[in-house]
Amino acid sequence: MHPAASLILFSTLSGAGFGLLAMIGAGLARTTGWVGLAEAALGFALALIGLAASTFHLGRPERALKAFREWRSSWLSREAWLAVAALAVMAIATTLRLAGLPALPVGFVGAALSLATVAATAMIYAQLRSVPRWHHWSTPATFLAHAITAGTLLAGHRLAAALLLTALAVAQFAAWHAGDRRTGPTTRESATGLGPHVRPFEAPHTSDNYLTREMVFVVARKHRVRLRSIGLALAYLAPLACLAIPPAPLALPLAALLHLCGTLIVRWLFFADAEHVVARYYR
Repeated sequence: MHPAASLILFSTLSGAGFGLLAMIGAGLARTTGWVGLAEAALGFALALIGLAASTFHLGRPERALKAFREWRSSWLSREAWLAVAALAVMAIATTLRLAGLPALPVGFVGAALSLATVAATAMIYAQLRSVPRWHHWSTPATFLAHAITAGTLLAGHRLAAALLLTALAVAQFAAWHAGDRRTGPTTRESATGLGPHVRPFEAPHTSDNYLTREMVFVVARKHRVRLRSIGLALAYLAPLACLAIPPAPLALPLAALLHLCGTLIVRWLFFADAEHVVARYYR
């Protein structure tokens, strides 16, 4: 599918923001003083910027509020409700903590809602049977893993972040490999089931349309391998190298920044590699 910049920013930044808010809610980050205020502000900023970016992919952004109506059947609507609930509960928890009041029960609820929001975002894609690469349990698993890893880095936990980065690098490589196997080479014969020597009577389209813009996007194998290598190096290996440096003021912020930049590439590939079944008829 076509990798829209708004969706890449949305899924990357909001995931990191809600991951950090989950760490704050669970009491695994600074929650008092100016440092606590700065971390909370960063978590809210990343989550809100990501959510705002998602509206730019809507055909009619002014109708975004209507997404809240279909929560019974739409993961997009569930995500919207969960995001609002997570931000509201975390705002209460953060205010209580900064005021020096007990907030752990409220924080745990906010942490759970934050991670549920990330899971709902992933399920928007994982539910699509028409995209075999996405329709798998690894989609919500890697989304949640990226959010927790980013949150751990932003919260300043060196050892935990190093372990998560290592595990996530292996998991992401495995997810790519498994996705490649689910979306093997397809021909007109296998797509239609009409046997050998099938050829189209006429082209499925006469000009550019929504399907060709959104659903039909092919990344050459050589570019895919190169981008995956860059993504692995930037999102996981480079942050690990930063964490291996003896404690320094800029080591953790640099590791977090590199991880987010690498995640942008990994998320671009998430969309670019996805092959919608309709693309089989446009080749």
